[in-house]
Amino acid sequence: MMENMPKKKPRQRRQFTADFKAEIVELCLRGDRSVPDICKDFDLTESAVRLWLAQSDDSHQPKDLDRDDREELAQLRRENRRLREDIEILKRATAFFARGTR
Repeated sequence: MMENMPKKKPRQRRQFTADFKAEIVELCLRGDRSVPDICKDFDLTESAVRLWLAQSDDSHQPKDLDRDDREELAQLRRENRRLREDIEILKRATAFFARGTR
């Protein structure tokens, strides 16, 4: 029965820039969408994205903080990132409407 099924080709190995990985990690940490959803949207494997997340957590977290402090720090970083994005959107909207009134 398994003999008649077509064999799946192995996925070609791809390389990603550090900037791309950082953006994917930011999307995951923001918490708006789940990791599987982000993987589907960007055609990535979930194991690769989870590895990038683990690597980023190790590099950004101070070792002397307890669990509660780390969670608070992660939440504050997400909030900071969202606020920066909001500011960027508002800047673009202001520029757009300023051009329209001339």
